[in-house]
Amino acid sequence: MITVIIPTAESERALVQTLAPLVAGATAGLVTEVIVADAGSADATAEVADLAGCRYLVEDAPVGARLRMAAQEARGPWLLFLRPGTVPEPGWIEAVERFIGAGRDAEQAAIFRRRGDELQQPGLVLALATLRDALVGARASPDQGLLIARRLYDRLGGHAPHDMAEAALLKRLGRRRLALLAAAARWARTDT
Repeated sequence: MITVIIPTAESERALVQTLAPLVAGATAGLVTEVIVADAGSADATAEVADLAGCRYLVEDAPVGARLRMAAQEARGPWLLFLRPGTVPEPGWIEAVERFIGAGRDAEQAAIFRRRGDELQQPGLVLALATLRDALVGARASPDQGLLIARRLYDRLGGHAPHDMAEAALLKRLGRRRLALLAAAARWARTDT
């Protein structure tokens, strides 16, 4: 049902963190394939992808071109773009299933919620940021992933072939076509 696409470049540690929760999604029948779109890493990114059973595509091109190439290769009707290091938290499978089951595939895409404890801001700053997000809408970030029906992705023209393509696609979607999933994602620490 879902093809997960992860663009990598020297991302072995972050990739491990991102792949771990996807195992439960595969076991549940939600994730049918994972494509790693690599920029030609010299680290163990290819080995990690191979051990996890991912399809591994290599292209020395900007991230947008690699994401577009992987989307063209995808077999699933839904695409989930995740940056290496983005880790969906418990409950993500149910949240994605609810979103897909709502039949919004031609109208809306979705991103993961941010974990509040990662904002690490003093109380007043966090309260003001939360109020601003509620009133004006939070600015979506590629670190929150993107769940999108292939039909909508194709209709929007997919990712542009440049390095800022992820943010550009989120901007093209706009706030009205971007829903927040009921599950959060966190950013994995890979520097230890």
